[in-house]
Amino acid sequence: MDTARLSRYVGDLWDTEIVPQLVEYIRIPNKSPMFDAQWAEHGHMDAAVRLMETWARAKLEKLPGATLEVVRLDKRTPLIYIDIPACGANGAPASGQSDDTVMLYGHLDKQPEMTGWAEGLGPWTPVLKGDKLYGRGGADDGYAIFGSLAALLALHDQGIAHARCVIMIEACEESGSYDLPHYVDHLAARIGSPSLVVCLDSGCGNYDQLWLTTSLRGMTGGNLTVQVLEEGVHSGDASGVVPSSFRILRDLLSRLEDPATGTIKPPELYVDIPPHRVDQAKHSAEVLGEEIFNKFPWVEGMRPVTDDLSELVLNRTWRPQLAVTGIGGIPALESAGNVLRPKTAVKLSLRVPPTLSGAKAGEFVKQLLEKDPPYGAKVSFDLEKDGSGWNAPALSPWLEQAVDDASQHYFGAPATYMGEGGSIPFMGMLGEKFPKAQFLITGVLGPHSNAHGPNEFLHIPTGKKVSMVVAEVVARHGENGGKA
Repeated sequence: MDTARLSRYVGDLWDTEIVPQLVEYIRIPNKSPMFDAQWAEHGHMDAAVRLMETWARAKLEKLPGATLEVVRLDKRTPLIYIDIPACGANGAPASGQSDDTVMLYGHLDKQPEMTGWAEGLGPWTPVLKGDKLYGRGGADDGYAIFGSLAALLALHDQGIAHARCVIMIEACEESGSYDLPHYVDHLAARIGSPSLVVCLDSGCGNYDQLWLTTSLRGMTGGNLTVQVLEEGVHSGDASGVVPSSFRILRDLLSRLEDPATGTIKPPELYVDIPPHRVDQAKHSAEVLGEEIFNKFPWVEGMRPVTDDLSELVLNRTWRPQLAVTGIGGIPALESAGNVLRPKTAVKLSLRVPPTLSGAKAGEFVKQLLEKDPPYGAKVSFDLEKDGSGWNAPALSPWLEQAVDDASQHYFGAPATYMGEGGSIPFMGMLGEKFPKAQFLITGVLGPHSNAHGPNEFLHIPTGKKVSMVVAEVVARHGENGGKA
């Protein structure tokens, strides 16, 4: 492999075609079904699919025998399925590789708008500033289909052999991927048994080297509602007699979370952290230093929950943590009268350790919050989503060497390993279905890229380098037949 030629090919393709495509993709408000219940009627999801499908079909002309299908199961979000046959050296028919498969995964649905975008920026307003492309979804995860095909096209440009490749781009990941299992079952005979899974939906600790994701937290969540009255009443008349729904809700949350430290209280929501993951956390802390927390947009005077950097890494990758992501029943400040409100509701998002069942965690939290309500208040916790996490299997020697070589070739630094605090539901599902598969989980969501929040951006140089890494790893996989 001529790595310089591969770098030029991928870089040129990103500059001339992929970035312009991502600009148009960002303009499309194709929010995930959880945030747009009428996604089918609005047509934004179909518009995003058409954009990707059109570009991909034109590129498949350079990949002999490749096919693309937009698969649509009844009442489910669409899925783009691309099948690229195995290829021998210099485009010759594959020899001994046709039964092996590499799966490359991404998603095209987006998180909602979020407030707080800087002047001139917006979720559906693509803006190029230097090497950053701002807007919702470019980095999470619209670039995945483009980056995956760029990698395979670069191999064909040099006549480098590779195994059969399957690209799957779903449209439900930000809602928990609840449609995806149906597609995996529907396509099972066509997918086969992948020996290598490549996912480009993860993060990176910095933009200086390749980061491999070793684990992902699971999650559960839903809406907690506390009701004390049928309607609001004068606060001067009722306060001191009718308990505040907000106070009761605060008390209930204290069953789950220590209000002083943010530590999750129930031991049922913890797991024993594997020693090698603790060692990896310490190494990541040494590599990143204070960038572990400096990447966040702190207000002046704020500080992290601890000064121990390795503990911060473990907190965000292997320990349960709670976030209140929405609130209901509370008027805006300008319209808040002197009323004791009838109810308060909050949306809870609980991240759980990689090896803990998200479904079981959700049922536990529901029982914890609903039992013995204070003052006999009407309390309900309506589970909305759950997804188990994922802990990567040990890397085969060939893959460990391949990713380190590729990181050196394109980043000029060794690969680094770290868990991620977010969820990719597909990984847990694949880990169960294909227990012998190897996993290359990486991404472009580095410092300040702010996925799901305001001012989200794609760091274009990292997108290019990740595409180059994928190309080299797929080629090395072809040399090793996916075996250790």
